[in-house]
Amino acid sequence: MREFGYQRASDVAGAVALLGADPDTRFLGGGTNLVDLMKAGVERPARLVDIRELPLDQIESTPQGGLRIGATITNGELAAHPEVRRRYPALAQAVLAGASGQLRNMATVGGNLLQRTRCGYFTDVTKPCNKRVPGSGCPAVGGEHHNHAILGASEHCVAVHPSDMAVALTAFDAVVSYETADGPGRLPLGEFYLPVGGTPHRETALPPGALITGVTLPPTPAAANSRYRKVRERASYAFAVGSVAAALDIRDGVVRDVRLALGAVASRPWRAVAAERVLTGAPAGADTYAAAADAELTAARPLPHNGYKVTLMRNLVVAVLTELAEEAAR
Repeated sequence: MREFGYQRASDVAGAVALLGADPDTRFLGGGTNLVDLMKAGVERPARLVDIRELPLDQIESTPQGGLRIGATITNGELAAHPEVRRRYPALAQAVLAGASGQLRNMATVGGNLLQRTRCGYFTDVTKPCNKRVPGSGCPAVGGEHHNHAILGASEHCVAVHPSDMAVALTAFDAVVSYETADGPGRLPLGEFYLPVGGTPHRETALPPGALITGVTLPPTPAAANSRYRKVRERASYAFAVGSVAAALDIRDGVVRDVRLALGAVASRPWRAVAAERVLTGAPAGADTYAAAADAELTAARPLPHNGYKVTLMRNLVVAVLTELAEEAAR
């Protein structure tokens, strides 16, 4: 591992200034992804700025009736918070599905949003990777890709985003707050992650030198009846091969509101807009749920060894929506 400096930030403006003074600096939250990448040689910062003692560790109700979540809240604290569990249960479920207890007690909300892909070619510095070295190629296209993207990929990168938490936040229209040397800013999570296109090394729309300060969840009544379902290759700590975050509001047998996001199918959490259009105003039932899933997955472009994900995601969407409808009817 390359030698690096370490400094603890005492306030947000000071942390931003430290990063601005040296672009080879990285913010350190829980370090559950960054330190692994440093060990592998993927990340080689000259200095780490520890932000864990910044006053960004609160979960508060907003005047509009939503929740504001500080960036240094740990995943464990987020999943255990009573208002998160009551008003956005799919978010708590997603966080609990995301890692071991030890990791959840270290990992932070801001860091979770910025975690990098777990593609084996990305983390192996002896292999080419357009995300790590732009223009070097994407060996996953013709190599090992059974858990790679079926939506929104390109010839330049077929890796998937690993976060569970971000899938639920995407379904609930979360907004990311950040601070730069020029002042504060906000980004809807739907615009936070960039399409992979020909520049997979550009992952987010955050301005250079920005520090994430929090995430705001708008009031979403349908979110109280929500669920996160994750399919993985083993029941213990593992990344998803497919996941769904869904919220459903049914009245008089008709879908009045629905929120749907898919995980482990693209380079970013995938908001299932086409499926939501089919569902909204339609009769609740298995046929409608299947038609919605099919509408979303018509855009799927699986690789030779991950076509199973299309069937998996169709079945998963139908199963989760059916369970939510049955729960709402009780």
